[in-house]
Amino acid sequence: MPRLAFACILAGSAAAIGAPGDGATPESDREALLARYRAAFPQVAPADYVFGALAFSPDARRQYDSFMDFPPFLGTIDRGKVLWERPFRNGRTFSDCFPNAGRGAAATYPRYEAATDRIVTFETALDDCLVANGETPLDRRDMATMGVLTAYARTLSNGMPMSVEVQGERALAKYRAGRDHFFRRRPPLDFSCAACHVEYAGRILRTEYLSPAIGQAVHWPVFRGGDVLYTLQARYKRCLEQIRVTRPAIGSDEFDELEYFHSAISNGLPLEASVYRK
Repeated sequence: MPRLAFACILAGSAAAIGAPGDGATPESDREALLARYRAAFPQVAPADYVFGALAFSPDARRQYDSFMDFPPFLGTIDRGKVLWERPFRNGRTFSDCFPNAGRGAAATYPRYEAATDRIVTFETALDDCLVANGETPLDRRDMATMGVLTAYARTLSNGMPMSVEVQGERALAKYRAGRDHFFRRRPPLDFSCAACHVEYAGRILRTEYLSPAIGQAVHWPVFRGGDVLYTLQARYKRCLEQIRVTRPAIGSDEFDELEYFHSAISNGLPLEASVYRK
């Protein structure tokens, strides 16, 4: 299909979905999305949404399973473990900043922090840990430092269900701001996140299936092509670049709120961080 024609279709679908209403909650959004996906592809079990586009192709899923038997990025995860375990100047480590030495921690982020009226992602919490221990925070845009660290740190929550809380009016306002970002169309192509991952989820664009929004947030970081590390917000940035949008930036309030929404709608699905994607 010609690019312009497909862009017009997606723009129309995003308009049909519409902007979020003030009554939206994670529970109502999740139920509505599940109903839509079940109707659109009844052959896919909701538990398989964690595999993203792979859920729509048994052949691609078999290739993925084979690839994950001996993934080439284990060395990168090991470097992340070294960063996680390296003592700070005061002798403490990242493990001291989280309950249960960090096991299961990533599954509870992002969080709303009332004292600062902000959304705290897991990466923000890692930087907060550094600052609290007299260390210099990492650049969330830097895949060689923060990316590598989270490539290991998030695996400590593998198999544990996403458990993001949205409680209180301010937290709900942040969630709805992230939801608005997800549904908002942007010039010049008039695309939205929802156009691809709600209305056209399960369909093929340029030989690849479009993944459903539910389940997307549980498997980051990923190694695209087997060796290129992307955190979730790095992928947000790349998606926007593909539709010719240059803002917001990694670590911005807008991206943090988008991640809050994106993670909350996947509550209950197990994390499986640091995996292969095409």
